[in-house]
Amino acid sequence: MTTIDDVARVAGVSTATVSRALRGLPAVSAATRRRVLAAAEQLQYAVSPNASRLAGGRTATVAVVVPWITRWFFGTVVEAVEDALHQSGYDLLLYNLGGRNRIRQRVLRPTSLHKRVDAIILVATHLRPAELTTLATLDLPGVTISSGSEVPGWPCVRIDDTAAARTATRHLLDLGHRRIAHLSGDPDELAFTTHRNRRRGYQEALREAAIVPDPSLDLETQFTIDGGNRATAELLSRGGDPPTAIFAACDEMAMGAMGALRDAGLRVPQDVSVIGIDDHDLSAVLGLSTVAQPAAELGRVAARVLLDPLGGRELTPPVRGVDPGPHGRRPSDPTSGSVILPTRLVVRDSTGPPRAD
Repeated sequence: MTTIDDVARVAGVSTATVSRALRGLPAVSAATRRRVLAAAEQLQYAVSPNASRLAGGRTATVAVVVPWITRWFFGTVVEAVEDALHQSGYDLLLYNLGGRNRIRQRVLRPTSLHKRVDAIILVATHLRPAELTTLATLDLPGVTISSGSEVPGWPCVRIDDTAAARTATRHLLDLGHRRIAHLSGDPDELAFTTHRNRRRGYQEALREAAIVPDPSLDLETQFTIDGGNRATAELLSRGGDPPTAIFAACDEMAMGAMGALRDAGLRVPQDVSVIGIDDHDLSAVLGLSTVAQPAAELGRVAARVLLDPLGGRELTPPVRGVDPGPHGRRPSDPTSGSVILPTRLVVRDSTGPPRAD
């Protein structure tokens, strides 16, 4: 196989000169460049894209950091990001924190990312002050997806979690429900703002309907099927005046709630209505009403936002407040560079009017 050394020998120059000539860099005379190009053509030598990038300080790799890769939302987002990156010739380096502080400390430090990646995508990852300082030190372009930490100079691609929760709660209110329970996220498990924003939307919708939120109907649990199951079982065990509907902050929690209701001999929606947020792949199969968020599109749009600066001659952070193109989205705040994708209410079999006693 022909190497750059072969080209240098035929052209009568150094390998460094061959590299500069083939990359179109200055400090190479026209005559030398012609001699190098002729030698390369004679030997049918092709420049390796990876070698060219490395020579220019590029790795053609993007780091993607997620809190839990096994959860549906994160897996869906990462798959879409990876597909978009690969189509543009970039590789994905995945960092799955998995709730392990040891992994977090190893990943989010300068030596782990320096000269290993061209950019970073944070998926719903809350950053500590020292970690934000680390990112500033690296001076890499990046994008955040969903609610997490705001990184100065980085755009955020997300949905309006507060509005999505209001939509879900209003659907139950419009059906006639007044005692509506809420399954929220555990702040100790997932240190991001999604669960707080969705709780805010739930409470706002209740207050708009002149209903004072009842703290006994608001439970924190894990964003999982098991978490939703355990929280609903606890809710039912309290006795008293039970809720006629449950709004879960994600579809997986809602699925767990449906299982707990079934185990308690209650019918959905005849006895208790259930709604979530996501439009998980299994939601249609289970007949779960939900507020659908475009998880895959969040990943695709974030990758496009990031690839704009990566596709240029120089790596510079994305310009804040710039809409990178028409992908069915709108920037909500020109000063922060947020790109908000729309959600939609999907009504299925799990919600209906409260039982008439």
